[in-house]
Amino acid sequence: MDFQTAVRTCFNRYATFTGRARRPELWWFALFNLLAGAVLAVVDAVLGFEFFSSIYSLLVLLPSLAVGARRLHDIGRSGWWQLLSLIPVIGVLVLIYWYIQPGDPEANEYGPPPPA
Repeated sequence: MDFQTAVRTCFNRYATFTGRARRPELWWFALFNLLAGAVLAVVDAVLGFEFFSSIYSLLVLLPSLAVGARRLHDIGRSGWWQLLSLIPVIGVLVLIYWYIQPGDPEANEYGPPPPA
């Protein structure tokens, strides 16, 4: 999955918490959010207020949670494990470790593997 396809898929499945997502979908979307956030932070700094980056953060919150849940489904875990991110440092590190794990090659309780 390439950059454009991953971002398009995440926005098309805006609030879809069911199914599975492969690693590239999550990581390309994370890179897109990082780049867009940086650009909007510069725009906000030039304009002197934090409007655009705040609105953007709210707009991508739901698709970010959805793709995170689908990624956890791909390794056989519930999307509720994302609540680990509320534990400082350790929770985020555990999630990153799970996000980089290869997905189940066969169908699991969350559905068949997504297309490559």
